[in-house]
This record gives sequence, structure tokens and C-alpha cells, in this order.
Amino acid sequence: MIRDALFWHKENDRIRCRLCPHQCLVSEGKSGICSVRVNNGGMLQTENYGEITSMAVDPIEKKPLYHFKPGKNILSVGTFGCNLSCSFCQNYSIAHFRSRSEYLPAEQLAASITALDQSGNIGIAFTYNEPAVWFEYVFDTAKGLKEAFPELCIVLVSNGYIEVEPLETLLPYVDAMNIDLKSMAPQYYKEICGGSLQPVLRTIETAQSKCHVEITTLLVNGMNDSEKEINEIAAYLSSLDKDIPLHLSRYYPSYKMTRPATDVNVMKRTAEIAKEYLNYVYLGNIPGLDNSTYCKVCNERLIHRAGFAVKVLMDEAICRNCLTPVPIRL
Repeated sequence: MIRDALFWHKENDRIRCRLCPHQCLVSEGKSGICSVRVNNGGMLQTENYGEITSMAVDPIEKKPLYHFKPGKNILSVGTFGCNLSCSFCQNYSIAHFRSRSEYLPAEQLAASITALDQSGNIGIAFTYNEPAVWFEYVFDTAKGLKEAFPELCIVLVSNGYIEVEPLETLLPYVDAMNIDLKSMAPQYYKEICGGSLQPVLRTIETAQSKCHVEITTLLVNGMNDSEKEINEIAAYLSSLDKDIPLHLSRYYPSYKMTRPATDVNVMKRTAEIAKEYLNYVYLGNIPGLDNSTYCKVCNERLIHRAGFAVKVLMDEAICRNCLTPVPIRL
């Protein structure tokens, strides 16, 4: 559905979009890089408002979020459009192509949560594509849900490519984010992802002070899986908070990138390096590995994970063995 967009101004006969760091200057009848924000008669409008292409009830661990409501489920929704152009995109069929969608008003999406079995479903996750390019709908839904049912949660799975004003407008209604940190190399962001690094770091730092944050880095074979790279990523996150969970996800050939999948032994080595800086590091996209959560002091197992089967072994966010507080929102 077409709706008027937020965060823009006119520059002569064109429109400057101020939603994300691209700051697209959009001519009449054209769209920005995201492909969903269009100059229609001198007004910036969004073409994907309420247009849902994917919806499913997922384990929260699938986002991935390991330290936020472990063992719970969340209603996951997505639309089309993205403001980055990663060569390895894992969700390209959703993000970069306009597959069949169905319009669902924001108030109906928020209301649908109450119709689900509340024993295990905690709210709504905006995922599958980049939530920022769906801003107006995400904001309306999140605000409506939190005002009506403050106990329910809003989760964003994001590439972090958003300007400060819209991010700070949305964050009061957000409980948790998983943010992609694709690399610490500006050239990697420019050449592989079609973006820039600094805005993502700014988003991580802004969100980390406002809500629960976990980070995902997709390690791509021979491109961002070096020891130097993982040292820089882990050191940066450690400078913010050593308890930020880092998910190192294994790359497989996808979209435009055909290089072989990342070596599992390389993945394991990068995890060991990251653990020199961070208390909680997990490997993703590698079946059979132990991704349980352990106490950072005594190594007591706190959450047992076997795939998406989860058993929480504590009643409160304290290690039952050594009584160390645990940074997990139960």
C-alpha cells in the first residue's frame, strides 16, 4: 500500500530522503536505492506500507537472539526492499524482488499477537528484509502494540543502516535488536555491501544504550574471516560491553557470490579469538555444534541448546552455581 513517507525534504525539483545514510536525491517518478521510497508528484511516498511477503512464528533463537527471552517464540514478519546490496544476501528473494505480498493494517498485525497462544509467543520481530525501509509501518505497529500491550516485545533484525533521527524515533518502542556488523573494513562495506561502515557503528552504539543488542557477522570465505578482521570486530564490541553476544555465522554461496562456503575450522578459530575479548561468542549455520550459554565466571551451563531446542537451566538471571549475575533477559 502507498503511504506518505517520513524523513525527507525538497531540493529544487527533487526530494532528499533522510531515512538512511544514502541520503538519496530522488527525481520525479524514481525511487531511492531501497526501491520502495518514491517521488510521486513532489511527495516522497513508501510503496511497501503493510505489504507482508513473509510471516511465521519462529524461535527467538532464529533471529538470532540468545540472551533475550530464551526458549520463547516470536511472530516474524517481513516485506520487500533493502538499502544495502550485499553480494552474498541470504534473503535476496525477499529483499530484492517484489514477490507476492498481502496488505495487513498495522493495527491488525498488532492485534493478531493476542490471538496467538501467549504461552511462548512474546511479540513481533521485523526481519527477513531490512526493517528501516519499512519504517512507517514498523513504527505504527510497534507504537500501537507497546501502548496497548506493554508486556509484549518488539524486535528488529537489522543491517544498522539508518540515520540517527529515525532510529531514535523508533527505539522507545524496541526491546531488542540483532544488528549485522559485516566487517570493520570500510572498503568491504563499499565494494561488497554498497554502504559504509561508520553509520552501522553509530547505530550499534546508539541502540546498545537503549535496548538489548546482539551482533551477527557473516564470515565470508577469504573476505572477512581473517584473524586481523575478527580481532578488530571483537575488540570494538568489547570496548562497548564485553557481554554483548556475538554470533559468527557461516557463509554459504548465495545470490551473486559463488565462492565456497567458509571453512568450519576457520570459523572455530575465529570464535576462539573473539572469546579473548568477549564473554559470549556463538557460531551459526554449523549444525551439531554446542551453542549453549555458560557462566562467564565458573563455566556452569545456563542454557542448553540443541539446534532450536532450548532448555533454560535457571529461574532468574543469576548463575545457580556461583551466583554471578547473567546478562540475559528471561
